[in-house]
Amino acid sequence: MFALRSLAFKSVPFLGKSQLVNSGLHTSASWSGAKVAVVLSGCGVYDGTEIHEASAILVHLSRGGAEVQMYAPDVSQMHVIDHGKGVPAENESRNVLSESARIARGNITDLVKLSVSDHDAIIFPGGFGAAKNLSTFAVDGPDCKINADVERVLKDFHKAGKPIGLCCISPVLAAKLLPGVEVTVGHEEEKGGKWPYAGTAGAIKALGAKHIVKEVTEAHVDQKNKVVTSPAFMCETQLHLIFDGIGAMVTNVLKLSGK
Repeated sequence: MFALRSLAFKSVPFLGKSQLVNSGLHTSASWSGAKVAVVLSGCGVYDGTEIHEASAILVHLSRGGAEVQMYAPDVSQMHVIDHGKGVPAENESRNVLSESARIARGNITDLVKLSVSDHDAIIFPGGFGAAKNLSTFAVDGPDCKINADVERVLKDFHKAGKPIGLCCISPVLAAKLLPGVEVTVGHEEEKGGKWPYAGTAGAIKALGAKHIVKEVTEAHVDQKNKVVTSPAFMCETQLHLIFDGIGAMVTNVLKLSGK
């Protein structure tokens, strides 16, 4: 079970060897010209995109010389969480595309318009929005449904042999859609609370995917499927370590793009 630690999550019961790649932290290498789509799921860890993860991805993509366009589905959030109190807000609804525009500084495009032919790679930050708004994993676990456009673009990028990056909880999207894919969400045991969402690894296995144990500063590369994943905030640790792990993911995504 994906451990749930506040009233905000009482309704979400399931949030509870290709190549080993260590973190390519502050690399000066540049993949100029790589066009990367970043798919957001709202704004705020408990009901949308994890903002620190999104920012880290954008910083590493900028450092790598990539050209970025952000997308989000034009749908309602599953619910709205009061992030100060950790509880659902009563009688409030928000739109995923509009909320994602906060992170994108307004430069956001409806996910329905994303075409694989326009990009060299795609990346999904984590945050509970990936499990609530891009899918129903938060409620349904391995029996979840995936947003139709999320499913379309993931399958299109996979079919085209273009790299896919996912971090935190978002690897469950690949696990659901790409049979036999290798992903990581970190460790498979909580280890005294350091990995509070370790139960997610079991759900990934139940989906028919292979889970690879990795540290927070690392990324796992499934060379066959060109899927790169990193644990990010699945681990309770210092922010700079999460930043470095995301850097490893982004670096390997850009390498696989061939640009």
